[in-house]
Amino acid sequence: MSKAGKRIRSARETVNRDKAYGLDEALKLMKAGAKAKFDESVDIAMNLGVDPKHADQMVRGVCNLPNGSGRSLKVAVFARGAKAEEARNAGADIVGAEDLVDIVSKGTIDFDRCIATPDLMGLVGRLGKVLGPRGLMPNPRVGTVTMDVANAVKGAKSGAVVEFRVEKAGIVHAGVGKASFSEAHLAENIRAFVDAVNRAKPAGSKGTYVKKVAIKSTMGPGIKVEQSTVMAATTQN
Repeated sequence: MSKAGKRIRSARETVNRDKAYGLDEALKLMKAGAKAKFDESVDIAMNLGVDPKHADQMVRGVCNLPNGSGRSLKVAVFARGAKAEEARNAGADIVGAEDLVDIVSKGTIDFDRCIATPDLMGLVGRLGKVLGPRGLMPNPRVGTVTMDVANAVKGAKSGAVVEFRVEKAGIVHAGVGKASFSEAHLAENIRAFVDAVNRAKPAGSKGTYVKKVAIKSTMGPGIKVEQSTVMAATTQN
């Protein structure tokens, strides 16, 4: 077995897969097991009691991580004139209007986040079949259709703004930091994300909304987290 394989196996042996740990203990275990030669990402997964096939049970939203995600994202902006210049000055990687629509419609998608001014959504709407399946379609609900282009770009570039959307199996997941982050900063980010998902609870959700929370590093095992350590008492159901 390779050194990497032994490292992963050793990390898994320190975690009881059937136990839910308090957040502080879970973070200690996760950081102790993150021994790869690169700065591993820290991900959170939440199993929700929803069926996203029903429109009134769709969960989607945005979270502002107080300590950023540690990722530097490539951002595209659909804008014209002064707003296009504002986007460039804020650090947008790709800026355009009809020309950018043409590029994307041909399947060239060289960006991680997409922002648009409201006046260009008529154009951008044509890209629904291309951007939609990738979760890149600008949406006013998550702050990616906006006239405040500068702040939207800065938030996206810093990785502080994280979008989430429930998948078919009722799972929401996102990157909430790096293994090099302090436990305190990771805890703040995780609680902010859980709070954002709770605030996005749809009207059609019945019974227990959050069923399970788990965290893991890129190469590490999943670690179940005791919900009471990451959620306010008023949002348990």
